[in-house]
Amino acid sequence: MIRVLIACALLATAAPVAAQTIAITGGTVALGDGSEPITGGTVVIRNKRILAAGANVRIPPGAEVVDARGKWVTPGIVAGFSRLGLSEVDLSGPLTDDKAQNGPFGAAIDVAPGINPSDTAISVNRADGVTRAIVAPNVARSIFAGQGAVIDLGADMEPITRARAFQFVELGETGGNTAGGSRPSAYIQFRNALREARELGRYSSSIASSGRTAESQADQPIVRNPNESRLYGSDARRSDDVLLTRYDAVALVPVLQGRQALLVHVERARDILNVLSLKRDYPALKIVLVGATEGWLVADKIAAANVPVIASAVNDLPANFEQIAATQSNVGRMRNAGVRVAIGMIDDNDTRYLFNQRQYAGNLVALRDVPGASGVRWGEALAMITSGPAEALGMGRDIGSLTPGRRADVVIWSGDPLQVSSNADAVFIDGVQQPMDTRQTKLRDRYRDLSRDVLPEAYTR
Repeated sequence: MIRVLIACALLATAAPVAAQTIAITGGTVALGDGSEPITGGTVVIRNKRILAAGANVRIPPGAEVVDARGKWVTPGIVAGFSRLGLSEVDLSGPLTDDKAQNGPFGAAIDVAPGINPSDTAISVNRADGVTRAIVAPNVARSIFAGQGAVIDLGADMEPITRARAFQFVELGETGGNTAGGSRPSAYIQFRNALREARELGRYSSSIASSGRTAESQADQPIVRNPNESRLYGSDARRSDDVLLTRYDAVALVPVLQGRQALLVHVERARDILNVLSLKRDYPALKIVLVGATEGWLVADKIAAANVPVIASAVNDLPANFEQIAATQSNVGRMRNAGVRVAIGMIDDNDTRYLFNQRQYAGNLVALRDVPGASGVRWGEALAMITSGPAEALGMGRDIGSLTPGRRADVVIWSGDPLQVSSNADAVFIDGVQQPMDTRQTKLRDRYRDLSRDVLPEAYTR
């Protein structure tokens, strides 16, 4: 067996390096499932998956052994809500792929073709331990922004882990403005859109016979990829009073079937209750609340509805009147009430600074020591930025933790990853060790040691 001592010079490779079986030994291992860290643990990677993780793990014969003594080993960070890969840095040009401001479509938009794996923000976040991201479109002409994806941040040209992983809709203040200027307008637009989706094809007969919006879906056609659905055909019946394009209506069919998660951005408590009430009429909806700054006020209702939340972690001041009850204790109070909470960054530099999630998680741990505040345990905080977002989308059995069988997204840290002073020393995505350089580090290395005689003339004055 080869023993490899972690060293920054070794880990900053120019291209991903894969090994069949890797054993990371001696580090403080955190599984990302809510449990507390394990001192002197071992993580074994085989064929791009986690083979074993924890204490007293047997190292397979012939494994490449990485010595992580004095370091921490965790699952990679999963960015709970982002627009990563859809928009470059400022001044890069007017076009962004997070929304179609002048296009005719909303719900039918699939962001996957627009995600750029060479986006400069991807390498920066990867170098700070972010290995997967939930990527959502932005609303333009409709409350339905479109279908988001889950991506990996690997240094290759195939970033998509799951396309069309969810539908994203705005039903708070932004949704009201988009839908004509009021929240009631947004909610009737939402209900009408689901009516049009249900009416396609075989839906029309069941609606006529029952007169209800919620009914058995046993005879409904399964739509896996709305953009390739046969429901576009001439036999797909529709009423005359339709507002959606056929593409948009078909795209909402998987939402009705409960086959596609519905991420809903709301902040104030009353809006949260309005969203929860939608499940009475549409029980198959797999709703995930996003933002939920005032979630703590109705945490018991969210928990009773068994709806997960991807919350903004540090909204402690009301940015507007739908966040008037903002408090850093929001996440802790929801967690104490039994709500399944993960951390996201909607409207918080969500195109670039996803690595801030670990700082936010650390802040939630620190709140436990603040009199009158509600924080969370260290293991819970780590889960909120790893397995929590994955479980909210129904992908907890594939990504987000070091549980055997999960994708081998592993980060070796110089110290406690919830401390901002800690660095990612090595990042593995699907068991492949990733480069740690970024555009910024390349520019630094290129120019920091130049002698003055080779500088352009402008730099000599």
